[in-house]
Amino acid sequence: MPTNDFELQTQARRILDAIAFTPFEQCEPLNREFNHIPARPGLYAIRHRTDGLLYIGKTKNLRGRFNGGHKAFLWAWLDKYSDEDIRIAAQPISYWGNPALLLELEAIILRATEPPYNVKIPTEQ
Repeated sequence: MPTNDFELQTQARRILDAIAFTPFEQCEPLNREFNHIPARPGLYAIRHRTDGLLYIGKTKNLRGRFNGGHKAFLWAWLDKYSDEDIRIAAQPISYWGNPALLLELEAIILRATEPPYNVKIPTEQ
């Protein structure tokens, strides 16, 4: 677990690099099962093939987060994106039972990227 602000920023950068720069073809396509996404805590991105990051979020269970649907999928449909052009990049993290860590990492990444489907971007404290 990060012990200081520099370590937190470094971990956030590593996660952002993983979810933003994994080749699109290696990201999880939309389906009903999401079996290739681990059932672990982590951060994730809803990505478009050419428009990049659409939404970033955190969850205690990556696979479970998508099994019930996700508002970003509806927004992508409303924007007339093809489901072939939308994928999920997930980055599991060990958070040692500390939900505040997920929140802090998500906030850093949101401030750095400002994805269009994230309605509220947390301010830095």
